[in-house]
Amino acid sequence: MPVAPEVFGMPAERGRWGLVALGLLINLCLGSIYSWSVFVTPLAAHFSATLGREVTAGEALLPFSVFLAFFAVAMPLSGKYIERYGPRAMTIAGGLLTGLGWLLASTATSVQVLYIVYGVIGGLGVGIAYGAPVAVAARWFPDRRGLAVGLTLLGFGFSAFVTANAAGALIAAYGVMATFGIFGAVFIVVLVLSALPLRFPPEGWRPAGWVPPAPGTGTVPLCECDRRAMLRTGAFYGLFLCYFIGCLAGLAAISIAKPVGTEVAAVDAGLATILVGFFAVFNGLGRPAFGSLADRITPRTTAMLTFALIAAASVLIWLAPGVPAYVIAFAVLWGCLGGWLAIAPTATASYFGTCDYPRCYGIVFLAYGAGAIAGPQLAGFIRTATGTYLGVFPAVAGLAAVGLIVAWLLMRPPAGVPAREPLPGSAVEEQGN
Repeated sequence: MPVAPEVFGMPAERGRWGLVALGLLINLCLGSIYSWSVFVTPLAAHFSATLGREVTAGEALLPFSVFLAFFAVAMPLSGKYIERYGPRAMTIAGGLLTGLGWLLASTATSVQVLYIVYGVIGGLGVGIAYGAPVAVAARWFPDRRGLAVGLTLLGFGFSAFVTANAAGALIAAYGVMATFGIFGAVFIVVLVLSALPLRFPPEGWRPAGWVPPAPGTGTVPLCECDRRAMLRTGAFYGLFLCYFIGCLAGLAAISIAKPVGTEVAAVDAGLATILVGFFAVFNGLGRPAFGSLADRITPRTTAMLTFALIAAASVLIWLAPGVPAYVIAFAVLWGCLGGWLAIAPTATASYFGTCDYPRCYGIVFLAYGAGAIAGPQLAGFIRTATGTYLGVFPAVAGLAAVGLIVAWLLMRPPAGVPAREPLPGSAVEEQGN
């Protein structure tokens, strides 16, 4: 029997919650990308003045897409290194790159430079760091995996509520470029210090009194499989497509939340900005709420619930555009996006195990990147073609119906995947990091 570990000087069953709290704080910094809309107008004004030409809001929005694209690409590439170097080292490396991206953004002389220093460097940093605290939560909480992963990711969704308000105040006081520098310096300090206690549990450890459910019950995988075995299952393709649709709907909502409020619901611009922060609360709370549901009623059933909610919210604002429908619909859409960022990692661990979890979830997470590109682009295309954002919502409702059917057919624990041994060196990593 392995020696019972201690975390923060407490028995692991209690001390492990401190690791979840650190993961939440780490994601609060990493999720600052969701506050990008606060930077768009002042950035456009700054570069219009310095470059002597009009810089449109569309140009200023592009770093958001570049950042999310590199974030999604870095996730699967960094997965194997979490196993090799441990969650502490990877979080520090990603945190340093994230902060560097923000710091260098403060020196950008054009929007194009911002694409590289903020979008590429910052996006890679978040992609490298993002998976480590999630993997830590998944391994320390085999008994309450959905709740622990959801709480860890709560910070990412809730970040816009905190960082958007902070950015607004700093921009008003010091200007938009100085705000980039302040954020970068703060992120480096917070991310590095928060990463230091991160480690995996010793091999074979399980919470006192917890007995794993019998194989085949749907709450644990029938086997532990690696990335290649995962790619041969229908469960993976069902999960990937459902994750893509959930992220497409949610990220489209994030990208158009304010203009829909002002153009469709006739909300005052100031109130629309406040409501964006309000929606961010739902985005954050959706992670532990839907993560806990995934533990209780299975990831498949939880996924189907989110698609029913997405479809209902989309139909509501499409048929009855107005302030009440706007507030309700966007709270639901932002909340369901947060939910998918807990459902997908929980489903990955539940269906395919935690032995090769960082690399497996890295592949699944590519669906987020695809949704990040497709969602805002779909919304923009429909707005340009029809002159209104209303047409976005029947399209999203239709996609949600497709997602519900796919979840029902394919999001099931796979059977017959070859079992595998732990990765070479994984026991060392779990004990020493």
